[in-house]
Amino acid sequence: MLNPLTILLVTVLADAIAMAVLFSLRRAKIPGVGYWIAANALAIVALIGFALQGYASRWLTHIAANMLFALALLLLLEGCLRFLGRVARPWPAYVGLVPVLAGMIYWTFVTPNFNARVALVSAYHASLYAALGLLMLRACPANRPRYSFYFLASAALLLCVGHATRGIMYGFHLLEQTSLMQVSVSNTVFLALGILAPPFLSIGFVMLAHDRLAERLERLANVDDLTGALSRRAFLEIGGALLNASSRTGLPVAIAIVDIDSFKAVNDTYGHAAGDEVLTHFAAFVAGELRTCDVFGRLGGEEFGVLCPATRAAGAVVLLERLRARLAAAAPGDLPRGLRYTFSAGIDEHRPGESLAQMMARADRALYAAKAAGRDRVIAA
Repeated sequence: MLNPLTILLVTVLADAIAMAVLFSLRRAKIPGVGYWIAANALAIVALIGFALQGYASRWLTHIAANMLFALALLLLLEGCLRFLGRVARPWPAYVGLVPVLAGMIYWTFVTPNFNARVALVSAYHASLYAALGLLMLRACPANRPRYSFYFLASAALLLCVGHATRGIMYGFHLLEQTSLMQVSVSNTVFLALGILAPPFLSIGFVMLAHDRLAERLERLANVDDLTGALSRRAFLEIGGALLNASSRTGLPVAIAIVDIDSFKAVNDTYGHAAGDEVLTHFAAFVAGELRTCDVFGRLGGEEFGVLCPATRAAGAVVLLERLRARLAAAAPGDLPRGLRYTFSAGIDEHRPGESLAQMMARADRALYAAKAAGRDRVIAA
């Protein structure tokens, strides 16, 4: 039969490996990773304290070790909250540490009772694992892979069941024991289950972190970093999909090629920082005025594109003309550095059997016609 001391030391090793893997993700500055690293560090200290039972003070091996391990679990939960963008701390869980500490002291020094200590600590651990599992299930994203969330939720809920079972069996004296280091079948089984906790939870955390990294890379590829509009690649990809859908359904698709007027003069006169502010303002202004079905992207420099599904060219002209008029009427305080600027747009709609490039070329020619006609206007091809 495995010795409890051996099991504790193996768990320390598993925690150390998990901490090393998580530490490799620290430079990515993913919210929550720092909490997960700290949790593994605290768990290692706590497990070493457990292993010293019989060789050191019970204040260290019973009280401090149990409180540190409970705090480690709390940090795991906090890390998940930060990862999900939640700022509120789980204060009820922190408050719950007080009766756990009081009970541990009472059943260690006043009325020694190993079973009562196990039941108390197991109940607290089970509640934290339940909170973690339910948090992951509720936080499953609609537009991202869910496997890592389900994996972590499953691991947490299984650990919850394990700790709840342990607490019930010891609390109702279905199992009797006097020390954590006592060699028995039940003790070995429950400690062995504890070995699975660090690697399984850490695997789940690493999967969450890697999915967040993948999301960042996808955003870099699909979203223009300066303006927040779709990148040219993503815009063209979505445009191609819209035209394919249009060919199947027969619904029209209109496109507008939009260019900020005299943008080079802004850069030359006020500097590139001012130019960037104008681009950012323009993108935010247009994105805020478009319909939810419209697709907005930056094609390059000061040129942008707007795809309007289920819309004829005449409808797109009305939409862009409304945007042009609202920008022209904007108060100086709403403009970057008070700089008043305008835009021109060329519009066309998809014709049967043509490519996105052909439709864009006609809209582009309409844009040049708008520029030649004096700028600050919307012209359909």
